[in-house]
Amino acid sequence: MSDHIDGPRQIGDPAGDLTDLFAFTSPENPSHTVLAANVFPSAGVSAMFSNAVNHSIAVRRVTVAGVGNDAKFKAGDKEYRFSCKFDVLQREGEKTAQRGTLTCPDGQTLRFVVNDENGASTPDGVFRVFAGLRSDPFLLAWVGTKKVPNLLQHDNVLAIIIEFDTQRVLSPSEGSLFGAIAETTPLAAGLNPVDRPPLRYDWIGRPEQTNMRLNNGGLKDVDDLRDLWNQQTPFAISKEFQPVFRNRLVASLTEWDMRDGKADWTPEAIAAAANVYLDDFLLFDVLKPTSDESFFEIEKSTLVGKPYQTGGGRTVDTSVFDRMMTWMVNNDREPLHGGSATATKPGTKMFPYEASPNTELQIVADSVGLAASPDQVWAVIGQFGDLMWHPLAASEKVSGSGVGQIRTIETIDGKQIIERLESFDNAQRLYRYTNVSGLGVVDYTGTFELKPKGTGSFVEWQVQFLADNQPTLIVKTIVATLMKTGFEALAKRFGALK
Repeated sequence: MSDHIDGPRQIGDPAGDLTDLFAFTSPENPSHTVLAANVFPSAGVSAMFSNAVNHSIAVRRVTVAGVGNDAKFKAGDKEYRFSCKFDVLQREGEKTAQRGTLTCPDGQTLRFVVNDENGASTPDGVFRVFAGLRSDPFLLAWVGTKKVPNLLQHDNVLAIIIEFDTQRVLSPSEGSLFGAIAETTPLAAGLNPVDRPPLRYDWIGRPEQTNMRLNNGGLKDVDDLRDLWNQQTPFAISKEFQPVFRNRLVASLTEWDMRDGKADWTPEAIAAAANVYLDDFLLFDVLKPTSDESFFEIEKSTLVGKPYQTGGGRTVDTSVFDRMMTWMVNNDREPLHGGSATATKPGTKMFPYEASPNTELQIVADSVGLAASPDQVWAVIGQFGDLMWHPLAASEKVSGSGVGQIRTIETIDGKQIIERLESFDNAQRLYRYTNVSGLGVVDYTGTFELKPKGTGSFVEWQVQFLADNQPTLIVKTIVATLMKTGFEALAKRFGALK
């Protein structure tokens, strides 16, 4: 999914995992350019920027060095680099805050407070920055070629959004076409607490380079190249590994072309597209208009031998996955659309452009009717400290009694879930509990209630939560599975109410 969890290293250290890169003309001020990089997929409300990572966006001037099957974009040596470093959390009264420093291409430094909606600006007004929790703008509504709802619904990321005066920073009269990358790298030696850190943690140019093309699931018995790719130097892919990456790109694009059973690409066109992808940077022209429709237009036009017409780039609301699916599967013969048309929240037309974070409690609920009296059923399920009626519970330990009681559940797959009893009403056959650990959530409250219904019983189980550093969909699936499996066991034990 774009650049989310794009390799084993990123799965192990999500704080350094870049998810997306954007470049577009500010809708609030057309004389300004906006660059944005997101990190930390499925960031929870407690997520903060790593103080062991240097977060950078680098831009270089690019020229068109070939068209058609010889399409080539050549990046210059001069680099405009924006780097953000973050402090440890600091207590301010009863609250905590994180601060950071943006170093601009001209050497100016700009201090800012994380999650300050107004951001911070340099005294001359040339640079502006925001860093903080935002709704994940990426839309992923495909599993292979199957349409599904947005898999990132209600998820958040940590965003770094930089806006600057285009003329004063990039001097477009010297050339208006640029390529952008974002990377996360270790701090300088002596400042990083990790012994012998890697060359870089992650980097991104065009979306879907790693997960969709280099790690195409349709290719069988091939090595995962994503970690190797993420260790390459942007704008300077190792000549030693270029043939390896090029061959993988050709094989992947060929496989994508046949996903619908039709060959819409010639071998020559696939080879040309692979060469363009090998030079991986997000192209944007600051003197042409960017829009939700302009993404990848520069590359497409150059590959068919035509002058490009737009500013390319990538806006917050661009439906990247649908566009890439359409292009790779059928060469734009007919549009393909996933199971959802929009991300959780649309972007805004005002700074900081990415939508506010998702903080709405999520609810999962289920129920079952049982052919047994309430007293019979409550005798089995009515003790918070006894969940062994549930088939997914392998063992359980209980500490304390009454409200405040703690139960530690070992599941059959080896996970540990710790929960606390918050209220108990034996007469009403109801109890409420909260999650202490084990589910990747905050503000988690579960309600378990049994009511009489006809000649039998009716059990209701409801949970509300905020996912914390884990996809909302994953938490919902885990909780729904716990409910469904438990109720199926009760129906088998007592019989289903008819």
